[in-house]
Amino acid sequence: MDDDQVVLYSTRGHVATIMMNRPGMANAQDTALIDGIDHALDLADADDEVRVVILAGKGKHFSSGHDLKELVGDTEAGEWRKMRETPEGKFRHEQVMYVDRCRRLYAFRKPTIAAVQGACVAAGMMLACMCDLIVAADDATFQNPVLRMTGAGVELLVEPWELGVRKAKEFLFTGEKLDAQEAWRLGLVNRVVPLAELTERVEELADRVALVPPATAQVVKDSLNQTATFMGKDASWKYHFMAHHWMHNTETALSALEARQEKQSMSEVFAEHRD
Repeated sequence: MDDDQVVLYSTRGHVATIMMNRPGMANAQDTALIDGIDHALDLADADDEVRVVILAGKGKHFSSGHDLKELVGDTEAGEWRKMRETPEGKFRHEQVMYVDRCRRLYAFRKPTIAAVQGACVAAGMMLACMCDLIVAADDATFQNPVLRMTGAGVELLVEPWELGVRKAKEFLFTGEKLDAQEAWRLGLVNRVVPLAELTERVEELADRVALVPPATAQVVKDSLNQTATFMGKDASWKYHFMAHHWMHNTETALSALEARQEKQSMSEVFAEHRD
């Protein structure tokens, strides 16, 4: 793909790299970026030479989460904008674009590795956690401040599964950041590496994973995911998505949305929630 595309796709041997390419927006996830990742997964799935997929973000940050210009301001273009005018339409939009797209990455038949640097925030963290492995640069930070923005986290509540329930409560209620070393200590990431070596070290790991025969990798990945299903992961994700949408339509959330839509810029919206 051309460098002006919001998602870049490349292959090297048995490894494909999907690169989010909105560095000026800290790889905030708008419709085009989400569609681009989905298309890149189509390419990786169809290529029998590809055994491992790396998901990365160009620039200083992995992903700052949902593009709030689309969501807070409801400026989503075309059919999605019209759909989001009703509660049931908003539910359908987020089911398709966020839940289903993320779950596709989670269940993707080939092993996946997230290469995380800089900020990994809210939906950015949700996206990274859909990958089988996470390698963090030593400058990486993880945060989900959505509760103080009147939302019930994001669409898939990954924190209890990644951090444990008690730490997840602290993480979500305070909105505080986890640095890379603390994320490793808690089991959120597999490895922490120097920022300058992130690409090289992730590619080395991908090459090692690619030594596993594809059929074996697929069967074992599915079995491991099924273990999480038996432990209640699918049911908990479904429950939270319903709670997330109930919260969308409370007076608390609707009043906050109206107030944000009256602000003059997105900088004002963000400043409202900074310590």
